[in-house]
Amino acid sequence: MKVSAFTFLRNGRKLGYPFAESIRSILPIVDEYIIALGPSDDGTEESIRQIGDPRIRIIHTQWNEGIRNDLALKGFVYGQQKSIALFNCTGDWAFYLEGDELVHEDDLPRIQEAMRNYLDDRRVEALFFNYLHFWGNRDTYVCCPSWYRTAPRIVRNNLTLWAPKGLFFIVVQSKRRGRYPRAAPAGARIFHYGNMRPKEQYDLKTKSVYKYWGNTPKFIDYGDIDPQILRLFTGTHPKAVQSWLPPPTGLFRPPPERRLTLEDRRHRWMARIEKWLGLDLTHKHYKRVAI
Repeated sequence: MKVSAFTFLRNGRKLGYPFAESIRSILPIVDEYIIALGPSDDGTEESIRQIGDPRIRIIHTQWNEGIRNDLALKGFVYGQQKSIALFNCTGDWAFYLEGDELVHEDDLPRIQEAMRNYLDDRRVEALFFNYLHFWGNRDTYVCCPSWYRTAPRIVRNNLTLWAPKGLFFIVVQSKRRGRYPRAAPAGARIFHYGNMRPKEQYDLKTKSVYKYWGNTPKFIDYGDIDPQILRLFTGTHPKAVQSWLPPPTGLFRPPPERRLTLEDRRHRWMARIEKWLGLDLTHKHYKRVAI
């Protein structure tokens, strides 16, 4: 069994991505790591090369700066870069990890076991992971029906796969049809740290990429969130990210004067329905395989 890993990056250092830590977190279980690296002026490439692992292969790419943002599908340039990296993978499985995502070292054996178990099971086209979305600091994560709790991150590398945007994959069935991949659980977590970087770096990231999504930047306000969806994280973070994390500060608390929005109330009702009926109302970019 051969395992490829892949991602895309551009100016990861100045935009606050723990990309080197992300790469290191899964290097122990992959045979190659393909990185589609866009034009960068902040030392991102140097940081990648300092990892010093011969399994890492950098592909220099150009971003389509003129891509339209008035179509139904936003952020298509992300899908282009993600697909460039995927198309250069040579493994049986291809493991996609974004620059602000890490895997815990305790989960690596379970991931390997899942890939081995499903290697010859053609019903399984992908493996999905459970997500921890951190918010504001290292001690707080989000639990809400509007935030995806699971997502496929390992895909079988012999399929006609395309990534129309950064988040998900499509299995192309014909020139007019596509579908989400059929997936089984990886039995592992992905730690998502993108929403806890310093606001200055987040704002810089927004200024850099908003044109791919619309005409007006939407800057983050960490305090603009329903406190009811925030949870205290009591587990351990991956060893690979320890030096990047800020000191612990406890549960993030939005300003008490913040008023609930209609969207907050709708999500609270969705959470109640989930609890009452035992449902998961989050959107899923895969079809779960009955194993």
